[in-house]
Amino acid sequence: MKKNLLLSGVLGLLALGTLQAQDFRLSPLPQVYEAQEDSIGIPTQYHLQTSLEATSPTLTLLRNLLPGETQGAKFQIRIGIRGDKSVKKFNRDIPQQAEGYYLKIDKNNIVIAANDERGAYYGVQTLAQLLTLGKLPMVEITDYPDIPYRGVVEGFYGQPWSHEARLSQLDFYGRNKMNVYIYGPKDDPYHSTPNWRKPYPEKEAKQLQELVERAKQNNVIFYWAIHPGQDIKWNDEDRDLLLKKFESMYQLGVRGFAVFFDDISGEGTKADKQAELLNYIDEHFIQVKDDVSPLIMCPTEYNKSWTNLKGGYLTTLGEKLNPDIQVMWTGDRVVATIDKQTMEFINPLIQRKAYIWWNFPVSDYVQDRILMGPVYGNGTDIKDDMTAFVSNPMEHAEASKIALYGVADYTWNLEDYDSQQSWEHALRVLMPRNASYLRTFAIHSSDLGKNNHKLRREESQNIRPALEALCKSYKESGKMDKEAFAQVRKECEAICEAADKLIVSDENPALLAEITPWLIYFKQLGLYGQAVLHALEVKQEGKQCVKCALEKARLQRTWMEQTGKHLNEKATQPGVKCGDRYLLPAFDKLLEAASK
Repeated sequence: MKKNLLLSGVLGLLALGTLQAQDFRLSPLPQVYEAQEDSIGIPTQYHLQTSLEATSPTLTLLRNLLPGETQGAKFQIRIGIRGDKSVKKFNRDIPQQAEGYYLKIDKNNIVIAANDERGAYYGVQTLAQLLTLGKLPMVEITDYPDIPYRGVVEGFYGQPWSHEARLSQLDFYGRNKMNVYIYGPKDDPYHSTPNWRKPYPEKEAKQLQELVERAKQNNVIFYWAIHPGQDIKWNDEDRDLLLKKFESMYQLGVRGFAVFFDDISGEGTKADKQAELLNYIDEHFIQVKDDVSPLIMCPTEYNKSWTNLKGGYLTTLGEKLNPDIQVMWTGDRVVATIDKQTMEFINPLIQRKAYIWWNFPVSDYVQDRILMGPVYGNGTDIKDDMTAFVSNPMEHAEASKIALYGVADYTWNLEDYDSQQSWEHALRVLMPRNASYLRTFAIHSSDLGKNNHKLRREESQNIRPALEALCKSYKESGKMDKEAFAQVRKECEAICEAADKLIVSDENPALLAEITPWLIYFKQLGLYGQAVLHALEVKQEGKQCVKCALEKARLQRTWMEQTGKHLNEKATQPGVKCGDRYLLPAFDKLLEAASK
């Protein structure tokens, strides 16, 4: 049913007859989208009927999108929450789910009727996307998220995001209907040991206040996390210092709080003591404030491979923690995809639905990689088994948006999520003018390589069959599969062109600053592939110096390797790598075979 309705929506958009409409895709993908094969012009004047406060993020966004508010205008825009006079007649159309909304566009009206104010805001964000078409399709959209809490936990090790990057992230979350940002960078000294007891200095406090305000503008819950477990003392003094720190953050505007007990040892790992402290915080701080979101905790045993069932850590939390406290979980391992079996293991132990902390696209354990591939592998049948799904990203904030776009799409509508389509669209969102070049780079910059956490991602899927066919034919017969050879040569040319075009582009400077080290290596990889193919060609034709061609290919391999070693030098794991799941091994095999 849903898919047929979505198809009719696509057909309705195509009826607009523009290239932009053909490329158009609402994101996150709505639950139900019905469109007529007709459209209206964007109103230059409209009369607004609403019960929302004039300064609400919803109306601020609307007026930025459509500045032509005019009392008495014939075209009307109605925005309201269930029961409001302005949308009372549409109450039956509003979905029952939290953050749900109903959006209708016809010849004389735009109606956004929602279950709550965040739902109204999301309705306007959907309208914002429709406005990019140049004309508004006549549609009815009934929409709501599958997962209550969706977003990001900045919880990686290494260089924390800059203030500017965080501001940009919060805007990105608002546009993509993500409602949670958890501030918990491991290298923030005032978040963790030994300075968690101390207040933030004036400059850092002011920046946090700015982030909180930007989060509110984007209808994002700003969670501030504390990580006290490594040196906490289970006494009244430390408990009161923790509450004092929370109160100072509350005064800065924070309305979401989390306590992390991950990656620690010693006294801080005791489940009964953790539960006692968290219940005290919940009862004497969270519940006392009438405007604070549920308390979140990250347990010490936060994945299955680290769980000692005989020790009873998780069952103690499940039995003793107040029911409203959210418990985070990363899956079967520290880094893993989440499926039905994942949830069936953890939920009975903690006696509540888990709060998923998904460790992707985080790369703090493979810092020579930049992970630009699609989001896939998580179950599409688990929307009722979790309260939240938040992604732990890379220290490269802008590059992380490719995966975060997919996370936003997935968590909103699991059943209709298409990882490839979402990924393709994310590339166009980040670099509209250079999306094809970014795609060439990203498709070869997806895998993590061999790593302790055992997560691998597909890479170079577009050229893998040709690589395998070329290697097979040359190894077995010493002759080249001509079609495969032509495909691989074309891909090497595309790699070099993409690197050249991106490195000089003026589009999305923040992204280019992050990926430039890998682009430099990427160009060297493309040149190496070309040199290997040239050597194969020379050897087969026998018209030029085979030895010279082989030596040139080996020299290019050395240049590539040395270039990679001396890039990204500030990382704890310096150097850069990409394309080495299939591309590089194939080039090496071909060169070895040609050298015999």
